[in-house]
Amino acid sequence: MKILVIRFSSIGDIVLTTPVLRCLRRQMPDAEIHYLTKQSFAPILSSNPNIDALHLLEDDLDATIKKLKEEQFDFIADLHHNVRTARVKTALGIKSASFPKKNIEKWILVNLRLNIMPDDSIVARYFQAVQPIGIHNDGLGLEYYIPEHAKVTNDDIPTSHWPGYVACVIGGSYNTKKMPVEQWQKFCADVPFPVILVGGPEDRDAGRVIAEQDPIKIYNSCGKFSINESAALIERARVVVSHDTGLMHVAAAFQKPIVSIWGNTSPELGMFPYYGGNNLKSRINPLSILEQKEKLWCHPCSKLGYGRCPHGHFKCMYGLNMAKMAEDVKKLWKNTQPK
Repeated sequence: MKILVIRFSSIGDIVLTTPVLRCLRRQMPDAEIHYLTKQSFAPILSSNPNIDALHLLEDDLDATIKKLKEEQFDFIADLHHNVRTARVKTALGIKSASFPKKNIEKWILVNLRLNIMPDDSIVARYFQAVQPIGIHNDGLGLEYYIPEHAKVTNDDIPTSHWPGYVACVIGGSYNTKKMPVEQWQKFCADVPFPVILVGGPEDRDAGRVIAEQDPIKIYNSCGKFSINESAALIERARVVVSHDTGLMHVAAAFQKPIVSIWGNTSPELGMFPYYGGNNLKSRINPLSILEQKEKLWCHPCSKLGYGRCPHGHFKCMYGLNMAKMAEDVKKLWKNTQPK
């Protein structure tokens, strides 16, 4: 059987599809598994042994579809479920299934503050797209494969951080997902361990300001490492502190203790750290601590994010207790060992 899995973006969403790939490989060992994604996200999947062929979305979707037709697939697992994936499925004309996006339930949560979302991770919904071919969730969690050339060694980080460090992911796709620099400064002052700030080139200046308060304790890696190298920094960390962003899910793939920071979005949307089988209420994983401001009338205000707080106060981030967050990191640190 020849299977096409589709997820165009983004980092976290793609990492959350990896249990489906593993279960396809193990439960249908003779199947040929292909994956369609955007070219910019190819590094996330390039070393995944559960993928036989990686197809990259071109600007011209029709050209991509033409190439896909040549493959003669038997089944499509649509893990993105949008207009473009509908075009792909219609053009290929084969058996397919999509995961339920729960857009109505998300709208109700964001606009009416009523939570009727399922308690499980979005991963559980992804598996509904492969139920028609008999695939079930093995409960083993997420996966991330770092290519050998991207592995980070002691030579890549300060000597002071060799015994262990807290990886702080300060980036995010939207400003309202990112904790303000002043809050990061307070947290870094309170936490008693070495810190590595992780982010892209766009986070370099914020990282510089945060690190200036203690350049020995705090190493600003933002913009210095590729996505796979940043994943390697996450893998080596003893504890990870992260916004609701892709590297949070990478940390979960490495079964890292995570303190996750929630601004305008909510873990109730189904994107909380997933270790395999955990949910938000009855099966809470001890490796995951959620930091969010309780009882805000305006929260969550979006399922994605904004350039700035739509209400002007940004209490979901400024209201977080940095001393408590540092104590949460201390608790998780005690049960870990240096990588």
